[in-house]
Amino acid sequence: MRLKVKPFRVREGARVRLKKWPTRVKPFYRSKPHYEQLLAHHISRLSALQNVLYAHDRYALLLIFQAMDAAGKDGAIKHVMSGVNPQGCQVFSFRHPSPQELDHDFLWRATRCLPERGRIGIFNRSYYEEVLIVRVHPEILRGQALPEEAIDDGKLWTHRYRSILDLEKHLHRNGTRIVKFFLHLSKEEQRRRFLARIDDPDKNWKFSRADLAERGYWAKYMNAYEACLSATSTRRAPWYIVPADDKENARLIISQVILDTLSELKLHYPKTNPMRRKELRAIRRQLVK
Repeated sequence: MRLKVKPFRVREGARVRLKKWPTRVKPFYRSKPHYEQLLAHHISRLSALQNVLYAHDRYALLLIFQAMDAAGKDGAIKHVMSGVNPQGCQVFSFRHPSPQELDHDFLWRATRCLPERGRIGIFNRSYYEEVLIVRVHPEILRGQALPEEAIDDGKLWTHRYRSILDLEKHLHRNGTRIVKFFLHLSKEEQRRRFLARIDDPDKNWKFSRADLAERGYWAKYMNAYEACLSATSTRRAPWYIVPADDKENARLIISQVILDTLSELKLHYPKTNPMRRKELRAIRRQLVK
């Protein structure tokens, strides 16, 4: 059963208003066992496609995850990618930049972590933080050692969007396919998940006072996400707004999008030419002896 995920894709040039995008939709699964069956099927297919991606060695896949706190990014990555060979997958989480990273342009630290051909790269947060959290907290710009004229430029965010689009276009031309997921969580569901983290001793480590402080900027974050999604979703590197109030449904949507993206590449194992077959037959005869 192939899930229909096109409704979650942001069309290029579309103006996003997050209030019009649902945080919960009718589940694709009928029960918990049915969910587990669907996800297991997706994981099995993804594992098979990853093997061909690695052998084909012409394309790379970059998956970008952005969301508010407690939206389920870590869980989605853990469950959806659970069947992938670790040798062919790389996960990077981008936190506060180091002094070395601050001495470079805002894309530098992410480009160092891009996946090689044949591999899947996952960015848990990404260079998009530079047009999201930095836009909500513009004081961060003062710590980035930027020229004064760059900070005072009234088109700073437009220029950053352009830099991102140019990078993604360049990567696509060179074989990297990019899919971007915004896990769309409601403020009420975030509240429930924060409370669960406080009430469960095994989840206390997931919560900090800073999470609560950032929740106070919810409206500003939604504005920043709307501007970002509107400006940077393209045909070659689309954004998907994934309803995240239902974690299981979100994982099914994400895994289907990844499967669709890999399937479109028409991957295949390298073909063996006559000379290579002759060589292999000779080696086989030696092994048999």
